[in-house]
Amino acid sequence: MSLAADRPFAALMFQGTGSDVGKSLMVAGLARAFTLRGLKISPFKPQNMSNNAAVTADGGEIGRAQALQARACGIPPSRHMNPVLLKPQSETGAQVVVQGQVLTTAGARDYYRLKPSLLPKVLESFALMGAGADMVLVEGAGSAAEVNLRAADIANMGFAEAADVPVILVADIDRGGVIASIVGTWTILPAPERARLKGYVINKFRGDASLFTPAIDFIRDRTGLPCLGVVPFFAEAGLLPPEDSASLRNHNKEGAIKIVLPQLPRIANFDDFDPLAAEADVDLRFIPPGQALPGDADLIILPGSKSTIGDLDFLRAQGWDVDVHAHIRRGGRVLGICAGFQMLGRSVSDPLGVEGPAGGRAEGLGWLAVDTEMAGDKVLTLIEGHDVHGVPVRGYEMHMGRTMGTDCARPLLTLAGQPDGAISADGRVMGCYLHGLFASDAFRSAFLARLRPGRGDGIAYDAQVDAVLDKLADHLATHMDLDQLLRLAATTPG
Repeated sequence: MSLAADRPFAALMFQGTGSDVGKSLMVAGLARAFTLRGLKISPFKPQNMSNNAAVTADGGEIGRAQALQARACGIPPSRHMNPVLLKPQSETGAQVVVQGQVLTTAGARDYYRLKPSLLPKVLESFALMGAGADMVLVEGAGSAAEVNLRAADIANMGFAEAADVPVILVADIDRGGVIASIVGTWTILPAPERARLKGYVINKFRGDASLFTPAIDFIRDRTGLPCLGVVPFFAEAGLLPPEDSASLRNHNKEGAIKIVLPQLPRIANFDDFDPLAAEADVDLRFIPPGQALPGDADLIILPGSKSTIGDLDFLRAQGWDVDVHAHIRRGGRVLGICAGFQMLGRSVSDPLGVEGPAGGRAEGLGWLAVDTEMAGDKVLTLIEGHDVHGVPVRGYEMHMGRTMGTDCARPLLTLAGQPDGAISADGRVMGCYLHGLFASDAFRSAFLARLRPGRGDGIAYDAQVDAVLDKLADHLATHMDLDQLLRLAATTPG
């Protein structure tokens, strides 16, 4: 099946020689660069795997990277930007979200069998994202040459073939072996897929780019592929929201407000805390397994999770529950968001098997007089309101579960006129369901001021993200030939 003959828009796909080579930020930067030229750009990723998701205005969820790319294009996120989202719940199983809504939970083998039936939905979403756009920038997933998954592929060459889209390879020189990764990818691909490759980009280069010229000649001799850019390392990428938990980074700053988070195996929506990390006087630390939560923290945050009961068991196995209890007894503060809020209560039950085996139940940490039952439809909504002090907040809810109890009479937030969350009687333990609340500058400033009185107003987080996207766009425009990319996007290689 090919859409190219009937497609009124240009398209270009960026596939990687491996994972974490910089595809997401490259698409975001190019989206902003082409948008600044006056073009209407839409981002698209056929299949994504991430527990860091964003809620769309039409009541769906997509990968966080596609929400950032939509922002780079200056358009609202749509559930069609990422029609298949996998949200891991265990080592071998994941929740399957199709066009923004939960379809099923599947193990790896079951999903492999399911994938071919999802291709029509993927192509439908691709066409919808192209409607009214000048160009769609498509991001692949993982490696272009995962031959063991090719038969049912909808994320890389399987999609490129079905939609008849030209492909650019993105390779990360920072990790080493970049020449072999490009030549090896080309060698593994069958001839029809090689024909889709229109060139490659070297990403994250450090040093004198002229020293790479012999390598460009070598790659051309072996593959015939042109180099479409040698892009220097962009240090400010760390100021943009990450999508993969492998990208979690600590921000150790002496003399600052110290905020710590246990790095749970199924941590979700961890970009909630990027605005905190961006503050000059906040020392944000993700504590890995095997380490105790520091005793000198000003605040412990229990983050969201794709497996509340499983991660609560893990938290206890690490001894982090003891660290939290000691922190509270010393007068420290604790905040739980979504699953973290649920963990702070007296119990979490899953009678229907929403996140794990049916009938699952766990004792909570017991610091909030609330109980949670996993049940009902998944809540996916953009929402705004104010906190208990009247400070405005905005963000999104993404959860399945009802939390009730006496501490809910002291809600942390009021959202769309309804109470959300709970605060303990002494005011030191609190939780809510609202993701993204720290992106609200006024709330973040007031919240941090209560941790350390007398601090300033802090940064304007959204403005900072947009400024970094502008710099990234300029960076890519300097080191890549945007006119050549536009010409390639207009081709139909099938």
